[in-house]
Amino acid sequence: MSKKRVVTFGEIMLRLATPGYLRFSQTDTFNATYGGGEANVAVSLANYGLDARFVTRLPDNDIGEAALMSLRKYGVDTSEIARGGDRLGIYFLETGAVSRGSKVVYDRAHSALAQIQPGMIDWDQALEGAEWFHWTGITPAISEGAALACAEAIKAANAKGITVSTDLNYRKKLWKWGKSANEVMEELVAGCDVILGNEEDAEKVFNIHPEGVDVTGGKVEGAAYESVGKQLMEKFPRAKKIIITLRGSINANHNSWSGVLWDGKQLFQAPTYQITHIVDRVGGGDSFMGGLIYGLLNYPENDQKALNFAVAASCLKHTIYGDFNMVTVDEVEKLMSGDASGRVSR
Repeated sequence: MSKKRVVTFGEIMLRLATPGYLRFSQTDTFNATYGGGEANVAVSLANYGLDARFVTRLPDNDIGEAALMSLRKYGVDTSEIARGGDRLGIYFLETGAVSRGSKVVYDRAHSALAQIQPGMIDWDQALEGAEWFHWTGITPAISEGAALACAEAIKAANAKGITVSTDLNYRKKLWKWGKSANEVMEELVAGCDVILGNEEDAEKVFNIHPEGVDVTGGKVEGAAYESVGKQLMEKFPRAKKIIITLRGSINANHNSWSGVLWDGKQLFQAPTYQITHIVDRVGGGDSFMGGLIYGLLNYPENDQKALNFAVAASCLKHTIYGDFNMVTVDEVEKLMSGDASGRVSR
């Protein structure tokens, strides 16, 4: 039996994080790892045993090579990555604690992916044999060329009958190239079958908001998001499933975490987890998306189980340092079954 192939497209960056909870102004060293929305999803899926292919553009130098090796290490297919451009994008991370939030500073202008142009990726070849294509709202925010390449990919995937998913992933610091998120995203999201967002994305990108929700108050009610699902489906009739991740931020180390899925008729709600000692929340949404894609492909008749898998997978990600969610299907299913003890496995 051949493995299900999922293709993701976006930017992988060098991540430079201060050790522990040091502030940028305190540190004299940075921990170097690699990560980025769609790359993180690909690593999750490879860990779950799927054929995960990541498409991007990397500089043809040693740093680009190191990023490539970080993906290969986890079994991600890098065969369709284009080489060229001047540099790998970087992001700096300062990890928050208690009432001090985390901070991200981007240094990704003129990166290899920011300089991508339509035609640089052979999408017919890159999507060969794929059942699923995933992109996020980060990619079209990077540059006009990245937005056009993303549009090419979605069009090619639609023509091949491949399921297309997006994570709306609004990043206000990135939309600097001349068009607003709303202007660009509408056309791209119109080609999607599965749409994921957090409790604020739909509002920030499409001005669609739920009634009576206060994310800063630490409590997020799932049922309020049925209206968001309905409004998104009205706007994007191709969409078959709308998923909202629900993060209640009690403080930087303690979050509640859940999600809802709207299929056009029914609202599914996942259990809520209390994550009380967060190790690293960067990549939390990506780990949710990786779990969701795995769940929807492997439990096609059971949206509740797919949603529960996604929430449990991303709950575990909060315990793992770095962008990548390095967990197995067995570990996720163990947590889904109610075993959150963290006992030693011997």
